[in-house]
Amino acid sequence: MKREAVIDPLLEKTLLGLHAATNLGSFWKAIQQLLSAAIPNRLIGLMLQPNPILPMIARWTSPMRDGFFTAEPLKSYSAVEARHRFVRISEFFSNRSMAPQRCAHGVCLFFWKDQRLICVIAIMRTAAQGDLSPAEMNLLRQLYPQFLTALCRLRSLEREHSLRMDLEEFLSRLPLPTILLRWNLKPIYQNRAARDFCAVWEKGPKAAQLTKATSPIPCEILDRCRLLKQQWAAAQRPVAPETGFKEERVHHPRSPHLRATLHLRQLSSIGVAQPHFLIECEDLRRQAAPRGGQASSRLPHLVRLTRREQEVARLVCEGRTNQEIADDACLSLPMVKKHLHAIFRKLEVTSRSRLIALMR
Repeated sequence: MKREAVIDPLLEKTLLGLHAATNLGSFWKAIQQLLSAAIPNRLIGLMLQPNPILPMIARWTSPMRDGFFTAEPLKSYSAVEARHRFVRISEFFSNRSMAPQRCAHGVCLFFWKDQRLICVIAIMRTAAQGDLSPAEMNLLRQLYPQFLTALCRLRSLEREHSLRMDLEEFLSRLPLPTILLRWNLKPIYQNRAARDFCAVWEKGPKAAQLTKATSPIPCEILDRCRLLKQQWAAAQRPVAPETGFKEERVHHPRSPHLRATLHLRQLSSIGVAQPHFLIECEDLRRQAAPRGGQASSRLPHLVRLTRREQEVARLVCEGRTNQEIADDACLSLPMVKKHLHAIFRKLEVTSRSRLIALMR
């Protein structure tokens, strides 16, 4: 028995666009395309407030006068009539004229999170277009789950993006140089300390300090990764994802204190994705430096200061004021403050006393 399609096949392309949306701009564009193809309208609006402490975001296909569709009527209505999904415009704008856009009819789709209204999609029509028919309302009821799914996905993507940005910010401040490589040995991530390490591996410590850390990943490390790939491909049985495949260590051919530890990792999934490489880099000589050495040698190399910043930090530890530092170092007072700000940020301290305690 032939079954009738739930959604008009003519809307399939616009639905795919809706579910492919990854940000507010593409979500709003997909809403316009889908509703324009589905229902005749004069204008379409989107009100979005996923976070209650932030102002509501409003988008319209045509200009709207100030205050016409503010958040207050929506808040007043939603406080009394919570959880309604389809609301006629006249139910909460009965005393407002829609003349500026020649609109006399309309309906709003309400989307809720618990008891809080987070999104409204408005469809407005002129008197000539008439009110929405029962068939058109039924189509909106079929489209509602599609909008809701896309909205939930958008929220999830935004949350994931925010977490990823926070994680990358955290990793960028780690003192341990860390590199992530795809299966094809293309970099996924490389923090600042790793870029410094690669420069030292290629050019030596003195030359690396004089140039920007733009060196590629050392060929010795990449060659060992290729060897791990061959061993993984030749393995006779699957590898437990939580343990990884194997660990390899690579030393610099002329400076054995420079060491990289390679881990071949698999995702904790059904094994569709190929493994990736986690590379941890170390300068063993720096780690073994005695505590009685210079203060800069005790600091993680991620947060090593420039020569000028080291000079300013030394003068701070001697108890000098900003003006005294400016006089001794031949700097302007604003430049001293700029160097101090950079020192505090790199060493993650908030005061001169904490800087002195760290340097000692």
